[in-house]
Amino acid sequence: MTYRFGFLVFPNIQQLDLTGPYEVFASAQDSAVHLVWKDKSPVRSVTGISFTPDVDFDDSPQFDVLCIPGGGGVNALLGDEEVLEFIRRQAKGARFITSVCTGSLVLGAAGLLKGKRAATHWNAMDFLPHFGATPVYERVVKDGNLITAGGVTSGIDFGLSLLAELMGREEAEIVQLSLEYAPAPPFHSGMPQEASPDILDKAKGRIARSRQERERLIGQIA
Repeated sequence: MTYRFGFLVFPNIQQLDLTGPYEVFASAQDSAVHLVWKDKSPVRSVTGISFTPDVDFDDSPQFDVLCIPGGGGVNALLGDEEVLEFIRRQAKGARFITSVCTGSLVLGAAGLLKGKRAATHWNAMDFLPHFGATPVYERVVKDGNLITAGGVTSGIDFGLSLLAELMGREEAEIVQLSLEYAPAPPFHSGMPQEASPDILDKAKGRIARSRQERERLIGQIA
């Protein structure tokens, strides 16, 4: 059986939210991985890398796994009914509906987080209750057929966890070894509780503008 994985791509996507789990799924046997957007024109990530969708909303197959990455471009999706309706349609037939980082907020805007446990980027956890979700500070959170990952690099953990769910632990471990995924970060500052107050303040400052806009949009939705 070939599993179909679909990743939503959009302007100002966070590229590692996409490429981390993409690499995991594409490295597995019996997998077909697609990039989907409104049309097939290239979209540019927030860090400048461009991605070219291979399917659009109209010709998209039913995915076994739909994944919504995050990034600054999420803000524009929160009120985009064309995107939200596509996600709702896919959710009806998908085996798993998933997200990485702030992509979970888009699932929330589509009405798919109500009564669910969910994760997102540490700087967006307080938005989850607006969508009826219970925030969980873990890298990968599974609630039924909903799987949400924490910020950015959590997407690799999510990808491997989902592979084990679909194809068995052996396949997931083969992929992990093939990718030499053996994290050993040089600094212990990957989460707010580990970082120094000065580093935390500076990190928040760099993403403050996007967060302020997100606060306004989610307030309107709520």
